[in-house]
Amino acid sequence: MQDFFGQLWKEYSWSDSRYLTSDPFVLCMETVTAALVSIGQIYGDILYYATSMFDHYYKGITYCRPEAYYFWGYYGFMNFIWIVIPGYLLYESFKATAQAFTALKKQSKGGQGNGYVKKRN
Repeated sequence: MQDFFGQLWKEYSWSDSRYLTSDPFVLCMETVTAALVSIGQIYGDILYYATSMFDHYYKGITYCRPEAYYFWGYYGFMNFIWIVIPGYLLYESFKATAQAFTALKKQSKGGQGNGYVKKRN
């Protein structure tokens, strides 16, 4: 059974069949784009929090309502989601990349060392 994102991927592949065939260019392009977007999102959120805290503590300017649930609900939680999700996706990407390199290393130890496996007699 495919998950929601698998269904979206399949639907998009109707317009570009390279997404169905594990085309090397598409895989590299999508991986780099996802990593850059996730890192950019985290960077933007850190700047958002840092500039707001700077204004609050050094200039005495507050941009949210005084009620605690507005601060913790909207400013804190709703913006923190945009750090957690890209952070988790980056973690999963790095983990998958490390597993791929480990598998490649194991494969190359069994072969000739150049990526090819010896033919058995």
